[in-house]
Amino acid sequence: MKVIFAGPTLYGANLPSNAGYQLRPPARQGDFHKAIQDGATVIGLIDGVYEYVPAIWHKEILFGLAQGVHIFGAASMGALRAAECAAFGMMGIGEIFDGYMSGALEDDSDVAQSHAPTEVGFLPLSEPLVNVRATISRCLQLSYITAAEHDQLLAAAKAIFFKERTYKRLVLSAIPDGTRASEVLAILRANSVNQKLHDAQLLVEAVMRTPDRRVAPQINWTFEATNFWKATFPVC
Repeated sequence: MKVIFAGPTLYGANLPSNAGYQLRPPARQGDFHKAIQDGATVIGLIDGVYEYVPAIWHKEILFGLAQGVHIFGAASMGALRAAECAAFGMMGIGEIFDGYMSGALEDDSDVAQSHAPTEVGFLPLSEPLVNVRATISRCLQLSYITAAEHDQLLAAAKAIFFKERTYKRLVLSAIPDGTRASEVLAILRANSVNQKLHDAQLLVEAVMRTPDRRVAPQINWTFEATNFWKATFPVC
């Protein structure tokens, strides 16, 4: 059984039908453990829940790796956890993961995004900083904006709280001239780069390619079922 945890990052994605994996909502603490106990052989982590509930626990990932489960991460929470657990065998995918591994990205909020609930398909309501960076960089490369405008937009994007970061809010904060602000807004919308979605699609492809079976774990560490672990997941 293959499982992918995702939400707003895959909004609007044209996913293959009959792809052989279960698509589950963004992961929270306990969801990985449940998937592993359900018999998952391959797990892809894209989106995770945070802020109001406990986030996916690193030890759950280690538990899966120790059981021979293939575990991939990309795009959002998945890129963060993959960078944090790469030394233990979790496989990271995509530019965002590479950014966290290299130190070019450091803040969890770079991938944070506000979205609507499950009932409306996790509709994104704000722009994550990683997408804004990619978009304004592309517009600069195409000479649609100036270097000064790029820097102003980037500074404004960093300053805006992630739940309130939209291209309209960004442009109004960065470009004082109303006419030019309207022009830049149209440019950004027409040339937007969804880096999170791109990386997530690479993860989906990797999950689909991976054989649907667990493997003998090739690890040089031992999973320790601590008292806290046993209290949290007593069935183990």
